[in-house]
Amino acid sequence: MGFRQDLAVLRHRDVRVFVSARFISILGSSIAPVALVFAVLDVSDSASAVGTVLAARSIPNIVFLLIGGVIADRLPRHLVLVTANTVSGLTQGLAAALVLSGHVTVWQLASIEAVNGIAAAFVMPAMTGILPSIVDRTELPQANAIAGFARSAAMIGGGAVAGVIVGLTSPGVGLAVDGLTFLVGALLLSRLAIPRIERAASSLLSDLREGWHEFASRQWVWVIVLAFGLLNLIFTACYQVLGPVIADKTFGRTGWGLVSACFGAGLVASGIIMLRLKPRRPLRTGMLGMLLTVPIMLCLAVLPQLWAVAIAAFFLGVGFDIFGISWETALGQHVPIDKLSRVSSYDMLGSFIAGPVGQLTVGYVAVAISAKAVELYGAALFVLITVLTLVVPSVWNLRRLDA
Repeated sequence: MGFRQDLAVLRHRDVRVFVSARFISILGSSIAPVALVFAVLDVSDSASAVGTVLAARSIPNIVFLLIGGVIADRLPRHLVLVTANTVSGLTQGLAAALVLSGHVTVWQLASIEAVNGIAAAFVMPAMTGILPSIVDRTELPQANAIAGFARSAAMIGGGAVAGVIVGLTSPGVGLAVDGLTFLVGALLLSRLAIPRIERAASSLLSDLREGWHEFASRQWVWVIVLAFGLLNLIFTACYQVLGPVIADKTFGRTGWGLVSACFGAGLVASGIIMLRLKPRRPLRTGMLGMLLTVPIMLCLAVLPQLWAVAIAAFFLGVGFDIFGISWETALGQHVPIDKLSRVSSYDMLGSFIAGPVGQLTVGYVAVAISAKAVELYGAALFVLITVLTLVVPSVWNLRRLDA
């Protein structure tokens, strides 16, 4: 009976539509990073080239995040998502065509990813505000857990399919599939009926100031964001850039697709756990979950074998989803709905702003001191930053509202 109650939130039509759209979009988006990285490596066998293309997406994404948050609080959020998904679908289709033609360049891929980064800057703040708009706040933990489960299942499928596509066909095929899933996701999102939020007319700067006040007035919010500015720098450098490079030289591209699938399996397992767990202090649980990121860096450093990295990726997925669901629940319950997208945009700006630094520099650092050393130093710093975040009382003690 308890499990059936946990799924009761699916009685809402809009929850079902949103979860379906999220599943199909993330299925393609789980294929895209694997396909994109190996498309770059086919053109230029260099970690620096991979970092350049990834940073070309990250930097415009960061620049436009605050505007994306304002737009998502002003306009119907589902229409913002429809527009952004359509743009991403078309640009990924263009990237696929160039890769399949055999005449693609690193700079062409970087330019296309820059457009995708801008589109994603509107997607992420708008996405944060959808579930709190269509369910009661007491149902939000269950709704987030179910949405997280759908995301996780999609990442398993996407990771497995990515390995098969990239290993047996071409990275261009993977990019084409991603473009198609964006367009299907846009079609589903267009069916959502989001209640209109009445807001007084104000300027862009006034909206940004109001969002900043909501963000800065909550210590637990900015402490977590400050920590993730550093944690994401480490993660993007050690996992997103160096991970595929190390895999390409050891257990292969198909193996890296399997690693991505194991990451998704960890997300699914965590989604099931969080559906039942509902921690009373979500941030404490979430930050402890982030410590499960460390094993994969250690494996890439000292044991780059498929079985070891795959197991570590599973625990990486568990930790990521524990934090993600806990964080979305904390924001959705403690931040006013009409300001949630702007607070989320400040959150994402602070969390991602240092990521391009890791993407652009890790290739050169790895040449200077070795990839192994980068992974080991990254693991040590990750533990230190996580522990320092946990000792902040507002992080350690924040309670779930319906607890």
